[in-house]
Amino acid sequence: MINNSYLESIKKQFLYYKTLGEKAMDQLEPEQLFVSVNEDTNPIATIVKHISGNMLSRWTDFLSTDGEKEWRNRDSEFEPSIKTKEELLDVWNKGWNCFFKAINELKPEELNTIIYIRNEGHTVIEAINRQLAHYPYHIGQIVFYAKMLKETEWNSLSIPKNKSNFYNDNKFAKEKSIKNFTDDELNKLK
Repeated sequence: MINNSYLESIKKQFLYYKTLGEKAMDQLEPEQLFVSVNEDTNPIATIVKHISGNMLSRWTDFLSTDGEKEWRNRDSEFEPSIKTKEELLDVWNKGWNCFFKAINELKPEELNTIIYIRNEGHTVIEAINRQLAHYPYHIGQIVFYAKMLKETEWNSLSIPKNKSNFYNDNKFAKEKSIKNFTDDELNKLK
């Protein structure tokens, strides 16, 4: 059934981006998570706070309440309040746990249900796709910022520069396969 395939696919995609953000942040010294290069640039901690705030608002009771909750104060997400890496990771995980709980409880037949975000109707699929564009956008900011902060000490999170042939040779030397969730990845979805 296509709806089941869609749900499995988006879980993989969101888990990939969650992991990418975590791998980028793991490469930084704790104080680097709070660096801002200028007044118009948000530190990684602020980006994390915004992603989490968005997730909590969008995915809490998302089938029955508007995705922009009355209790959300989006502007405050851009004010510095997170002080430690541990607090940052708690905020990060709180958002992702809310998101994955909502997605894991979703039934395939609910994918065409109309939900609202700021009073604008979306099918559940459209709302998921909207967030599949939004979260990776910000995670890309985290990765780029982390890479800038680390400079030459960066461990590539994709195919390293000038290593495409090596990477492809390795991939094509193996049998064709379909990527399945590992036990570790499945545990992150809970």
